[in-house]
Amino acid sequence: MAGSDRSEEALATYTRYVAAREKAQRGEAPWSTLGEFFTDDAVFVDPAWGRQEGRDAILRFLDDSMAGLDGWTFPEDWTMADGDRVVSFWWNRLPGTTPDGRPLQAPGVSIMRYAGDGKFDQELDVLNMVEVFEVMKASDWRPNASMKMPPDKPDRNTSPPPR
Repeated sequence: MAGSDRSEEALATYTRYVAAREKAQRGEAPWSTLGEFFTDDAVFVDPAWGRQEGRDAILRFLDDSMAGLDGWTFPEDWTMADGDRVVSFWWNRLPGTTPDGRPLQAPGVSIMRYAGDGKFDQELDVLNMVEVFEVMKASDWRPNASMKMPPDKPDRNTSPPPR
């Protein structure tokens, strides 16, 4: 498959992934439904929760890490694909606005590797957790009782799964 064809396929898959993520953030589906976009041996690395290896671990992570974040949204700002890589800039947006009317949000970047057949085998999310906490403090948002805390010592290994 030519590189541009691979880019188009990767970007089309990511577009479907974002649509599924939007359903989850609206409460219309569990976060673990995003697991359909990952290979069995995929790796997902989150800045707070660390490395999750394998689709089953990713499914648990998705439901656990997103529990209690009611009202948060994750709008896309831009996305690009190059071969089997998809890079997206998005926002961690909380309910409310700043005193001057801007959204309460902190930026995030996802770097994903497309494995073919509508699936990714790696996602690395990059964001400044200090900034996320600052936005949380500036907002009226409070977690509900279902919120779970990330592990004390997450695995920070960002290596992709072998091909």
